[in-house]
Amino acid sequence: MNVNVGDKLIMKKDHPCGGNRFTVLRVGMDFRIRCEKCGRELMAPRVKLEKNIKGIIPAGSAEN
Repeated sequence: MNVNVGDKLIMKKDHPCGGNRFTVLRVGMDFRIRCEKCGRELMAPRVKLEKNIKGIIPAGSAEN
């Protein structure tokens, strides 16, 4: 899966705050993502996160 820093991820499951959109801050074996609703940052393993991605909005697109 091609995910880059700055992309917006739409997840299958909501964050406990109710948001399901995250901004990618770091890519590698782990992802660091930030919830767009509450601003909480979290790190998750790539394998686990890739299973839960519903959609990707590339950085710099009109939907940002």
